[in-house]
Amino acid sequence: MKILVVEDEEALATGLQFNFEQEGYEVIRAGDGLLALSLFKEARPPVDLVVLDLMLPGMSGYETCRAIREIDTQVPVLVLSARTLSEDKTQAFDCGTDQYMTKPFALPELLARVRNLLERRAAAAALAAPAPAAEPGEYRFGEVVIDFLQHQIRVGSQLTVPTALEMDLLRYFVEHEGAVLSRSRILEDVWDEQADLSTRSVDNFVMRLRRIIEKNPSEPQHILSVRGRGYRFVARPGSPSATPPLPDGEED
Repeated sequence: MKILVVEDEEALATGLQFNFEQEGYEVIRAGDGLLALSLFKEARPPVDLVVLDLMLPGMSGYETCRAIREIDTQVPVLVLSARTLSEDKTQAFDCGTDQYMTKPFALPELLARVRNLLERRAAAAALAAPAPAAEPGEYRFGEVVIDFLQHQIRVGSQLTVPTALEMDLLRYFVEHEGAVLSRSRILEDVWDEQADLSTRSVDNFVMRLRRIIEKNPSEPQHILSVRGRGYRFVARPGSPSATPPLPDGEED
C-alpha cells in the first residue's frame, strides 16, 4: 500500500514516513500542494491513501484536496492539521476529506485510522471486481440509480462518482430503509470509530448525499431528518417505509 504524505514541516514528515514504513507501507512525500498533485498523478502503482496538512505554502490543503478529488473520488484523504475550529473541519469535509485529526496527535490512533481507511479501500476494490450473482449491482428509486459495483450514482442524465465514505453511508441508509438511525449509531457503524469525530461529521456527509440524490436538497424526500433522533432513508415517499415508526426510545 502506498501513502502520500503532504506536510511542509520536515521533522514531522520524516517521523510520519518512518512510522508508516515500519508498518510496511510505501511512502512518498511532498512539502507543498503542487508537488503533491504531481506525485499523485505520476504514482505507479497509484496512491492508496493521502495524509494531508491544511496549512501548506502556496496551495492550501483545501485546494489540494479539491484537486485530488477531481482526479480520484475514491482515494481516502486523512487531514492532519493544527486547525481545531469546527468551521475548518466542515470546510475540509466539504472539500472531500474522509477523516480529520488534529495536531498534536496520538501515533497509535493515527496508525489505526490509516489501517481502517486502507482496509476500506481494499474492500471497495474487491467490490469493483466480478461479484457473485447474489450481490445486487444496482439499486433504483425514482430517477436515482445507485451502481454499487461501478461506484457511481446516476440521477436522470447526471452521473456522479461519490467518495468511498459517501457510498458507504448511502449503502448503509439503503440497507436500513425506514429505520430511524441516530448520528452516534451511524458514526459507529459506518466510520467504525468515533475518536475526534462529532455527529456534525454525519450531518456534513448527509448534506453531500442530499446534493446528489435529492431534487431539492433543502426539502429532502429520501434522506429525512428525524428531530432529536437522527435520520431515516425512504426510497419511495408514500410507501409503508415512509410512515414514521413508533418511538423506540433511541436517543442521539
